[in-house]
Amino acid sequence: MKSRARVLRAIVFALLAAVAVACVPLGSDSADIGAAASAQIMSPEGESMGTVTLTQGAHGVLVQADLSGLAPGAHGFHIHQTGSCSPDFSAAGGHFAPEGIEHGYLNSEGHHAGDLPNIYVGADGTVRADFFSGAISIAADESNSVFDEDGSAIIVHEQGDTYGADAGAGGRVGCGVIARS
Repeated sequence: MKSRARVLRAIVFALLAAVAVACVPLGSDSADIGAAASAQIMSPEGESMGTVTLTQGAHGVLVQADLSGLAPGAHGFHIHQTGSCSPDFSAAGGHFAPEGIEHGYLNSEGHHAGDLPNIYVGADGTVRADFFSGAISIAADESNSVFDEDGSAIIVHEQGDTYGADAGAGGRVGCGVIARS
């Protein structure tokens, strides 16, 4: 009986050790996990459209959008390279691409870090979307951090992204600078 109890304790200990090792983050520093940032999205007229929240995980960032005042249907949704929305939304520059990779989930060359899935707005003009991006970070010391020397912004486009090399998403209808929460 005692040897069976020892074997069971050894198995339980080995399982607990394996679980502890599996829970150690391989991406961001554990101090960054759970860190949050947000962007207050504004319309071209300066009206609030809602918030996009970014939460650091071990292997990327959870992006959560809660927006209103948009036309129903698909809208391109991207992280842009400069943390500025003024004097107009073009101040946000092009898409966030710290590795210099082209645009588009369906691009044979791969996609850049600023590519995010389209958001789909209901008939009432609202959208609630949650998705995960392993291509970005909000940790200051990582090469794919949205908090580089000039920051980053979230842009909502007037049409859906094609996911090809040419986004085809049209004009910018919402912008918000990403800031630490």
